[in-house]
Amino acid sequence: MHNYQDILQKLQQLELKLRRELLSIIKDISPDESQLAHTAALGDIIDYLSQVKLANTDLFTQLMKLDAALCQLDLGLYGLCSDCEMDIDAGRLQIDPTEQRCSNCQQKYLNEHRLELRLNH
Repeated sequence: MHNYQDILQKLQQLELKLRRELLSIIKDISPDESQLAHTAALGDIIDYLSQVKLANTDLFTQLMKLDAALCQLDLGLYGLCSDCEMDIDAGRLQIDPTEQRCSNCQQKYLNEHRLELRLNH
């Protein structure tokens, strides 16, 4: 099915990229915290971004998805849809190794979110 080492390597490469992005953001808002980008656990980084009001950023979303994918990999659940638990198409995972939903559930999720947005305005 999925090669654990290949997936782990892809996820680690993505983590390095996201940590570099985080470092550039932290340098601007809180230079004293720049070590956080190098040494902190993903959960601590996610908590920090919430505290400094950056939870609505793309970086925050990517870190959340990365953390979930790493947890799923550790649990042997990587590649399963978080909604229906069916296999996520390999092509989707190739494009985004942190993908959490199969294409059907992703479409349902997007449709529900659009409805929520309309109801909130």
